[in-house]
Amino acid sequence: MNSVQGLLAASVISIQNSCFTYPACQNCFSRLILDSRRFSCLKCGCTGEAKDASYRYRLSLKIADTNDLFDITVFGSCLDPFFGVTAENLQRYIQDFSQLSGDTNTESTARALVQAVETCFIGKKFIFGV
Repeated sequence: MNSVQGLLAASVISIQNSCFTYPACQNCFSRLILDSRRFSCLKCGCTGEAKDASYRYRLSLKIADTNDLFDITVFGSCLDPFFGVTAENLQRYIQDFSQLSGDTNTESTARALVQAVETCFIGKKFIFGV
């Protein structure tokens, strides 16, 4: 699954989602089901306390090379250098910021993050391992 079959030089046209982190199972990397106190993985059955859930990056992009458009999703720690922190820390910063600002509507924080990610990625050319 992690083996690169080829390289693709392409430019980012758009960001396809507004949620860049997700609670991930430490065993199989699947999305965890979270409630207020517990998490569970539907794929491998892993469970634990919600406060112990780890997070992982997931960035869905529309990209274009000279001939074609592609929808791709980039996962994991390869995005750490672009965000400057791990997905775990970014999630913690977002939660802490919301609590400190007393912002019960996290939409404004999410919108600011989306704008920052769009500024950093859209129109830029990258080499993707596919």
